[in-house]
Amino acid sequence: MGWLRDWFASLNAASAMTAPAPRASVATGDPVILTTPAEIEEALRRGNSTASGQSVTPDSAMRTAAVYACVRLICGATSTMPRQLKRRVDARTREDASDHSLWEILNRRPNVWQKPSQFVQMMQAHVLLRGNGYAKITRGVRGEVLALTPLNPDRVHTTQRDDLRKQHEWTRKDGSRFVFDQDEVMHLFGLTLDGITGVTPIRYARETIGLALAMEQHGGATFRNGAQVSGALKLPQGQTLGDEQRERLKGDMDDFRQGGSREGKVILLEDGLDYVRMALTAEDAQWIEGRKFSRSDIAMFFGVPPHMIGDTDKSTSWGTGIEAQTQGFVTFTLEPHLAMWEEAYNGDCLDAQRDRGIYVRLNRNALVRGDIKARWEAYVKAMQWGAMSPNEVRELEDQNPRDGGDIYYPPPNMTAPTGGNDDVVA
Repeated sequence: MGWLRDWFASLNAASAMTAPAPRASVATGDPVILTTPAEIEEALRRGNSTASGQSVTPDSAMRTAAVYACVRLICGATSTMPRQLKRRVDARTREDASDHSLWEILNRRPNVWQKPSQFVQMMQAHVLLRGNGYAKITRGVRGEVLALTPLNPDRVHTTQRDDLRKQHEWTRKDGSRFVFDQDEVMHLFGLTLDGITGVTPIRYARETIGLALAMEQHGGATFRNGAQVSGALKLPQGQTLGDEQRERLKGDMDDFRQGGSREGKVILLEDGLDYVRMALTAEDAQWIEGRKFSRSDIAMFFGVPPHMIGDTDKSTSWGTGIEAQTQGFVTFTLEPHLAMWEEAYNGDCLDAQRDRGIYVRLNRNALVRGDIKARWEAYVKAMQWGAMSPNEVRELEDQNPRDGGDIYYPPPNMTAPTGGNDDVVA
């Protein structure tokens, strides 16, 4: 795979335009280029800060349990979906196209260091946290795809030319820039407002995520300093404490308040001291309820049902039972992402003329493989109604065909066709 090293070497040797001065990303330390007036204005006005005082970046957002759970669920389900390369033989017949060069990219090695599931998870996370996923397409002499190399979306700027085609300007860490044509990059994005780049939930959920981060810090500080927050020690009127007494009493109180194991025990107050609470406890401030509300809001931004990230207080409106809930997750959450991947593979990696009849399909049936009862009930119905043959069922189960298994049983309560169909069993 020396061609990839040669490609990067050619980028080092190529002449590059002078780039705008980069700023360091809070999330990764990589430079982030501000290229549009809107980006510069937003950075000058507020940067990544929120009303809660928290700085929300893709990296800090992932430290929130709800964000991490949503990203993990969507990335995991997308990366484990079987990626099939099919060839359209005629209007009704399809066959595997494992002899095509793209099959190796989909199922073996997308590039020299990543495996397919790692590549898909990384690109999907880029889409969820940054709105866009970019991969440089390396092609052979005949135009076949040899590698898909991910690019940091923080250093890619996409624009539309006068001929309506897109171009992607990639900024290296040293500040040099390279412009890639639309056909040279696989571009992943979902919801978009301009048709050129995607939007990320992180940008619009910044206040909600910032509130969740602030509540995490508040909870940590509360448990670090003791479950009961600070109060006051009141002396009888006219009495005072000396400096040594004050320091000893303060040390005793701090030692008592630290550590949850002391919660509920008594303290000894001398010289007529009286303890007066000066602030609300975490429970009194509805801290737990606030965290649940924030968690549900974050799940809503990502389109993930709350019960799938641990918020089980309220029943889901997607139906009852695991099968109905899973189907709802596939239909309303995963399907837009799966369609995005299929369109990116088919539109960016395959040539409309050279690869005519070739297409990539993600097999949604893999999501029910864990439910063996539902899977086999579906197989039985498919064979009873003549939709599938036994060997087709065995193929889905990754088993070898058996003799006489290429038959289609007639549907029940139906009159068997007569003549001209040797594959039907009367």
